[in-house]
Amino acid sequence: MIKILFVCHGNICRSPMAEFVMRDLLNKSGRSAEIASAATSTEELGNSVYPPARRKLSEHGISCDGKTARQMTKRDYEYYDFIIAMERYNLRNMTRFVGDDPEGKVSLLLDWTDSPGDVADPWYTGDFETTYRDVEKGCRGLLEKLVADGRI
Repeated sequence: MIKILFVCHGNICRSPMAEFVMRDLLNKSGRSAEIASAATSTEELGNSVYPPARRKLSEHGISCDGKTARQMTKRDYEYYDFIIAMERYNLRNMTRFVGDDPEGKVSLLLDWTDSPGDVADPWYTGDFETTYRDVEKGCRGLLEKLVADGRI
């Protein structure tokens, strides 16, 4: 089974949104994978998904109940097949956990789309709708690629 880890700075907005959007897309497609999310920082450890992010997911019928922030570890690099960051800043911070990515597991979420770039950070913009659209687009692109490659 494919294992995917989504990563952002605090693991309370973007990466949990990606985790639960991807789970929802997989469930609706009748496919399965192991999906999780983590932070590069320690500042939000143990905190629940940020309420506006939780509300945005709920608007789309997606629950993130029980999710609390955790920090990624070096072991995550060994365990997961894909480690997907929300923005370039996250990639820089991830180097202390993954080094130079010798297995080519690390990417940006929007690299899986026809418009690569960073997922909008709602912590600063307050625009959870744009973030949701970015996350959904990236997750759909990733799922399409995994299906096309026969990985799931």
